[in-house]
Amino acid sequence: MMEKFDVHILGCGSAIPTGRHLPTTQVVNFRDKLFMIDCGEGAQLQFRKQRLKFSRLVSVFISHLHGDHCFGLVGIISTMNLLGRTAQLHLYLPLGGTEVLKPMIDYFNREMTYEVVYHEHDTRKQEVIYEDRSLTVETIPLCHRIPCCGFLFKEKPNPRHINREMVDFWKVPLYELERLRRGEDFVTPDGTVVPNERLTKPADPSRTYAYCSDTAFHPAVAAQVLGVDVLYHEATFGEDNRNRAKETFHSTARDAAEIARRARVKKLVIGHFSARYEDESSLLREAEEVFPQTVLARESLVVSVG
Repeated sequence: MMEKFDVHILGCGSAIPTGRHLPTTQVVNFRDKLFMIDCGEGAQLQFRKQRLKFSRLVSVFISHLHGDHCFGLVGIISTMNLLGRTAQLHLYLPLGGTEVLKPMIDYFNREMTYEVVYHEHDTRKQEVIYEDRSLTVETIPLCHRIPCCGFLFKEKPNPRHINREMVDFWKVPLYELERLRRGEDFVTPDGTVVPNERLTKPADPSRTYAYCSDTAFHPAVAAQVLGVDVLYHEATFGEDNRNRAKETFHSTARDAAEIARRARVKKLVIGHFSARYEDESSLLREAEEVFPQTVLARESLVVSVG
């Protein structure tokens, strides 16, 4: 059974909260570690509603410093302080983000029970900004009115599966199993080389999730997210507001679908909907004309990756 890799949509609206949508917030649940992407107003309430655990939140990635993507940050940090959190929380911010956000966080949390660790990245560069034993997160340079980037979550290659029957047949010692999982052959005491393929089964394919926040149509993105399992791409406007999209450095649903088509992704999720749309079905239709494997984001939607 594959390990958990789910994306929880906590908010999928754009600048103005409405009765239908909250500003952009997502949580990636990777093997029961929680990674928040952007943190709009209402994020902590949605966290509760979706029964996510504050204690499992390890990092927050902020795509850019527009308020609808970070106004919820002070609140969720304060709540975890009131709950007596002790584990560090890591914040990944565009250059200059610490200077903007740290004074507010410090002002409303005079006595902290845990440490907030600040990391800054250059949104113009494609680079790995987080890594652990099983996952990397790298930035995706985007094109917006202020420095902005997306994030690419990449599962590291999985170990091969042990074929128990063949391992027992060749009397492979327990201490050799880890080497087999890494793809190495087994050598018996008499020198016989048993190919790894006889003793193991292929590993589960590595899974990938790409998050593209606020951006004008930016073809360079397609190369970086080529073949990902799930792509989230903003689709603030429809074709009826293409000029407005151009003025504000946002994408239309058709733009998002074109990136997905060029990148040959498996599934596209569109979001960051303008408050002017009371029904996003027209955006879905426009995207599906270019890329049929498209779904609309909505609060409480959970997307499985892979």
